[in-house]
Amino acid sequence: MEKIRLEIIGMSYSQSQTGAYALILGEKDGKRRLPIIIGGFEAQAIAIELEKIKTPRPLTHDLFKSFADAFSIEVSEIIINKFQEGVFYAQLVCSDGTRVEEVDSRTSDAIALALRFNCPIYTYEDIMKSASIMVEEDSDAPSAVTPGTSLKTSAKKEFADQSIGELNEMLQAAVDNEEYEKASRIRDELNRRNKTRK
Repeated sequence: MEKIRLEIIGMSYSQSQTGAYALILGEKDGKRRLPIIIGGFEAQAIAIELEKIKTPRPLTHDLFKSFADAFSIEVSEIIINKFQEGVFYAQLVCSDGTRVEEVDSRTSDAIALALRFNCPIYTYEDIMKSASIMVEEDSDAPSAVTPGTSLKTSAKKEFADQSIGELNEMLQAAVDNEEYEKASRIRDELNRRNKTRK
């Protein structure tokens, strides 16, 4: 079965489920989008890597990457291989240089690991046919967030009274306290202010 290459388009808060996020994957060189609903912790694991936030201690996916590196195990690709009753399933294709193994994974974990291993994400045509949406050439998914500004919220209102210096201090405190979702919102506001100053 021919694989279809996907790339991360962005993330936004889910309008349908409280505390959930919509991770949007796009067909490489295509117009179809695959929206996947994931939890807050999973979204945080993806956003931290997209935004290259340095954490004081390794998170679970970073620990997995360090463990794999220590034993010369490489994750070469991620395949979203099944869509059943509204749930996506995925596999990690792993190799130690002599043998290849496919390991079942939650899709959100697989994507968080794909970012850390810098490996491609794939799916199959039957999944795209049953679960993807088509977007027009000039339109973006509503409230979708591009990599680098993940988990965008009403940060503009939330942090309106803080100066850039205060925001930088708040960002460091949020990272130190492992409040990564808050750190993402602060970073969004800092990025927005930097763009408006240019």
